[in-house]
Amino acid sequence: MSNKILVKQVDYLDRADAAELVGLLDMYARDPMGGSEALNEQVKARLCKDLAAHPGAVSWIAYVDHKPAGLLNAFKGYSTFKARPLMNVHDIAVDPAHRGQGVGQALLDALEKHAMEIGCCKITLEVLSGNHIAQRSYQHFGFEQYALSAETGQALFMQKWL
Repeated sequence: MSNKILVKQVDYLDRADAAELVGLLDMYARDPMGGSEALNEQVKARLCKDLAAHPGAVSWIAYVDHKPAGLLNAFKGYSTFKARPLMNVHDIAVDPAHRGQGVGQALLDALEKHAMEIGCCKITLEVLSGNHIAQRSYQHFGFEQYALSAETGQALFMQKWL
């Protein structure tokens, strides 16, 4: 097992970076925590071009022994209560062969450094309630459940497909 983790920001228009991003995201999509379904070919074909055109998109790939081992995709948002930018983690995925080796922590560290450089007030993410391993990893990094107060309760993540 190697302890050498290299984290590199993705250049969406670089063919090698794009192929690695799509490969890691497809691995995550096939995982039960990603929905257990492969990305469709249309998504694979246009994803990195679309990300390159999105002004708030940023991604990192973690490498172990020069091979892609993890991916973090995030988007810049804005906190109206703080009047400052924030970063939202949209995807974080670690190859099963490299889980528990610090890959996710290294990806979060790269995001945190970037967020601080651009003046963000916080980093947000959502995690499935049954993904206890990821929850422990996020808590280890310093994340906590979002709540304004005990009376109002914790925030819930909701969606409506269009």
